[in-house]
Amino acid sequence: MATLKVEHIYKNFGGVKAIQDFSIEANPGQIHGIIGPNGAGKTTIFNVISGIYPADEGSVYLDGKDVTRMEQHRITLEGMGRTFQNIRLFKGLSVLDNVMCAFDPQSKYGVPGSLLPLGKRFAEEKRGRDICMNFLKMVGLEDYAKERPENMSYGHQRRLEIARALTCRPKVLLLDEPAAGLNPVEVGELTELIQRLSKDIGFVILLIEHRLELVMNISQFIHVQNFGKTIAVGTPAQVRSNPEVIEAYLGKEGG
Repeated sequence: MATLKVEHIYKNFGGVKAIQDFSIEANPGQIHGIIGPNGAGKTTIFNVISGIYPADEGSVYLDGKDVTRMEQHRITLEGMGRTFQNIRLFKGLSVLDNVMCAFDPQSKYGVPGSLLPLGKRFAEEKRGRDICMNFLKMVGLEDYAKERPENMSYGHQRRLEIARALTCRPKVLLLDEPAAGLNPVEVGELTELIQRLSKDIGFVILLIEHRLELVMNISQFIHVQNFGKTIAVGTPAQVRSNPEVIEAYLGKEGG
């Protein structure tokens, strides 16, 4: 049974066919890249899979459970984590507090514990800090726990978003253009981080990225979108030589 199974999803916005018959099956430890020109529907795919938008047709299964019509927060609790193309961090909170925001739904104290200074609450907060510090360590940000994210480099902010997503203990991690705005050194470091997380944790990673060298280097499978349609699926070598893919990126050569 595939960890993530997406079957024939469609999504329209008025007359715009953003997704037309997208399907994917992904197993633990696999990295699937989703590429295509601007407006190809890549982020819309993530938004449907993660519950931000409802699918017009089709189904999404996470570990065999149908999550197609679930609310977004419930899909997250089932094991779906993601980052966003535009960084979404809480300014004014520390790096550690940003990560702990994602831990809160996992806390084991109830409403009384959240309102009163009970020992169980303090013990749970310590457990949460320890867990979140471990995720910061996994992305190399343990020394920045007390820093404010707005004072960090763009590359570190991207890593912080990944750490926060990891705190949700995802079975599937959706990374939406994680290399956007990064310099070549930061891109190399990010590539190593994604590969290490995939190996160490063994979850499914879906990656949207415009930097083709990153996608080609780390993905086992690549799905190419163009105007809402999937025009190619295969290994990096297969996709790289596909005439439809070349035309979508470079344009058709005039005769």
